Amino acid sequence: MAMTVRIPEELDAKLEAIARSRHISKHAVLIEAAERFASTEAKTARVLTLADEITERYADVMTRLEDA
Repeated sequence: MAMTVRIPEELDAKLEAIARSRHISKHAVLIEAAERFASTEAKTARVLTLADEITERYADVMTRLEDA
């Protein structure tokens, strides 16, 4: 899917430098960055869900530890 993205000049310069040093296009750099971001966000969501489940599951234990 085609998409137009407006990038601040300073960020564009950084992307250009990365692309040049890796001998790839800025497009490839942006795709890789977007994939990493999406992966990180998905992992973060899973971790937060697990933390909520653990908190609920062991709420009584945590309360007892607070009172100890």
